[in-house]
Amino acid sequence: MKKIINTPNAPAPIGPYNQAVVYGNTIYISGQIPLNPATGELVMDSIQSETKQVMENLKAILEVAEMTFENVVKASLFISDMNNFADINEIYGAYFNNETAPARETVQVAGLPKNVNVEISMIAIK
Repeated sequence: MKKIINTPNAPAPIGPYNQAVVYGNTIYISGQIPLNPATGELVMDSIQSETKQVMENLKAILEVAEMTFENVVKASLFISDMNNFADINEIYGAYFNNETAPARETVQVAGLPKNVNVEISMIAIK
């Protein structure tokens, strides 16, 4: 059976989806954008602060499922401008051990929800 994950420590869904779904020992985390869950405001000061907020949102969801970034096996990064890749990668990379980092893809897209610059989804296994 699938188990729905929703936590107040990550942004509430803005559509017909949940923050994450656990099935067996796998968690599928919906794309997270830089919404501060405490204020409901976007964090758009810099691409670094946007990316950090996204990663903190993902971390909060992983914690509810009793997992960490070490459990992540796949990440999908959607960014609005490939020129921001180095800055995004620096913040993203700080959450992982290079030896055990997950598989991933990074794709430049034409637009993201609420006109943010980065959205990240993940799959993790316990």
